[in-house]
Amino acid sequence: RYDAQQPQCGYGKMGLCCRHCQMGPCNVDPFGRGPKKGVCGADANTIAARHFVRYVAAGTAAHSDHGRSVAELLIATARGEAKGYRVTDVNKLHEVARLFDVSTEGRETNEIAEEVGEMALAEFGKAYGTQKFATKAPETRQKLWDKLKITPRAIDREVTESMHRTGMGTDQDYKNLIMQACRTSMADGWGGAMIATELQDILFGTPKPTRGTANLGVIKEDEINILVHGHEPQMSEMVAVAASDPELIKEAEAVGAKGIALAGICCTANEMLLRHGIPLAGHMKMQEMAIATGAIEAIVVDIQCVMQGDEEVARAFHTKMITTSPKAKVDGAMHIEINDENAYDKAKEIVRLAIRNYPNRDKKKVYIPKGKKSDVVVGFTHETIKYMLGGKYRASYRPLNDNIMNGRIRGVVGVVGCTSSILWPDQLPYMELVNDLIANDILVVQTGCAAAECAREGMMVPEHMEVAGPGLREVCEAVGMPPVLHAGSCVDNSRILIACSEMVKEGGLGNDISELPVAGVCLDWMHEKALAIGHYFVTSGVYTLFGT
Repeated sequence: RYDAQQPQCGYGKMGLCCRHCQMGPCNVDPFGRGPKKGVCGADANTIAARHFVRYVAAGTAAHSDHGRSVAELLIATARGEAKGYRVTDVNKLHEVARLFDVSTEGRETNEIAEEVGEMALAEFGKAYGTQKFATKAPETRQKLWDKLKITPRAIDREVTESMHRTGMGTDQDYKNLIMQACRTSMADGWGGAMIATELQDILFGTPKPTRGTANLGVIKEDEINILVHGHEPQMSEMVAVAASDPELIKEAEAVGAKGIALAGICCTANEMLLRHGIPLAGHMKMQEMAIATGAIEAIVVDIQCVMQGDEEVARAFHTKMITTSPKAKVDGAMHIEINDENAYDKAKEIVRLAIRNYPNRDKKKVYIPKGKKSDVVVGFTHETIKYMLGGKYRASYRPLNDNIMNGRIRGVVGVVGCTSSILWPDQLPYMELVNDLIANDILVVQTGCAAAECAREGMMVPEHMEVAGPGLREVCEAVGMPPVLHAGSCVDNSRILIACSEMVKEGGLGNDISELPVAGVCLDWMHEKALAIGHYFVTSGVYTLFGT
């Protein structure tokens, strides 16, 4: 399909095609041989900046709507309205409660959780004030944001204002537009995404180092295979619970299967791998490949990064494609809507559907790549890293800062983001970059599909320290960790912001994130969310690179 699109529009690729009003579309020639301005007079800078702001706004909306759903689930759980869910990490609940000035003394867990959920939900539409989580940034950085007037306000306000300012005849100064992109992106990183991460930890548990497996070889030949794909763990958590129900396992055995196997694609895979060790089948651009093994009874999806092509591939096999979110339906797919109140019952319905579909599997069409499976050790949140470096009573980033100052570790790089069809199938850009970085004594932290690529290549185990430089290897041996750390899904890039802030707080490396020896890299970006992430990294002071 990518090849069929060639050659792609050069104006579109450069962001110089404007279709924001009906006088267009207008193309501006960057080489000076054609039109220099659109019908309204907008020049190349304005047109490109408008596109960029809208990309960032769309990415922020995606992550933040995810965060909103988690806040609503926390409230429903606290009120006893969400069957099967519960508060799992009480310590994290109390930590977030302190941030929101929610009293915890002498109160029941669910009472605290309900108020925390309501406070988090208020961050989306409050009329006054700025994002509470932004106060976790270094004070120097906060003062700079205030000086530039870009401290993020209500999340929905920033997205709305971005759409307003990029319409015809409104903001036509590219510098002013980019500053709004800065503020909007931080409504993601220090707002919606951080809300999603923190509240998911409260509900489902803060990940800890966990062993698992990755790549297409995790698909089982003699079991009922269910793929979960998307981003919100509400759905996948309940499908996982249902798949382990003894009653349903008996039903699976009754149709000739040895059990029920769950595997993940994309960020749902990362969430399930980190919290439960459930196998990761692949990253975003492997979703159709997983279906094409012919061994998938059901692919269950919620939101974001789900390709419409999945349904067509599923029809070529016996696979049932099931959408679960009212926000994200796919033409031709089954729709079984999951909400906070019915999640467990609907998850059981989905698993039962997969069981009944197992006899329809055509063994002649099954091809599971043998040996295509790698061991992984994942779950390196900023809390875990502090604990591994300092122990239970002295958890801190002091040892990391010290080892950077003494030269054993030369810095830390977050290698994050998407995988796309542009560099497929003969290139593995993240693997090559990450191996070069660790060979030069640079610690790597990963999230998202970039993490999934390196996981399936066997790079997230302590044994991979053999590829690392001598200084980094010495630290990894002492601590017992891999040189490549899996920190979670794409919303969990917010964990990297907190880690950088903790490094500044620990002292010795500078007074702001911009003074740390850290960088962020996304080589193969695809979704608007990636631009929102990249821009909040930039605005937070991280040296950031995009593309190959």
